[in-house]
Amino acid sequence: MSTVSSESIRWVEDEVARMCRDLAARLQFHGWHHVSFVRDKAVHFARRNGSDAALVEVAALVHDVNYMVRRNSLPVDGRDLRLGILRRAGVPDGVAARVDAVVEEAEMRTRHRGISPEAQALSDADTLFKALPVTPVVLAPKYLEENGISLRELAHKIVGEQAGKHDEGYYFYDPEAAATYSRWATANLELWQCIVESLDDPTVDRLLSAVG
Repeated sequence: MSTVSSESIRWVEDEVARMCRDLAARLQFHGWHHVSFVRDKAVHFARRNGSDAALVEVAALVHDVNYMVRRNSLPVDGRDLRLGILRRAGVPDGVAARVDAVVEEAEMRTRHRGISPEAQALSDADTLFKALPVTPVVLAPKYLEENGISLRELAHKIVGEQAGKHDEGYYFYDPEAAATYSRWATANLELWQCIVESLDDPTVDRLLSAVG
């Protein structure tokens, strides 16, 4: 039996979608396009690894509500909002706490090899969004605008948080995801490493200053 009812899932979906619409001007990267992509992929990975797909779906829906609270923030910054949404949806307190824990476990900055299967499913979906070939071209500028950070800060963040996990073999937890998407991830991280290196060139720095 699922830990989260279908009625609660639909309520959370409707509420998060409404909030994303209301805050669309602010959530250029972490808006409904991101949430719905991560939700769909996370459910797919959860069904494949045998974890609680309903819990993973709810976790995916609320995993980035911290960006509704404060720009350039961490999952913990959205905890009160996240738990409030789950409470109003009728999710039992113990299950809501588990959802919150899965969101924290899946955070790229701190995740490790031993996270739960539910967190693995959520992590793989969120990581895939980061590794999509279109993300650095189309969506990275939106991330910069949404979070008020520089290209240098974003490049160092991506390389610092992701390269080690890639090199140590758990960038993706799902074997099929790793086989399918690791080439994209490798190319993406190589691009961001090149960006880090290029920003140390004074001529590149002058170029970026000239174009704003």
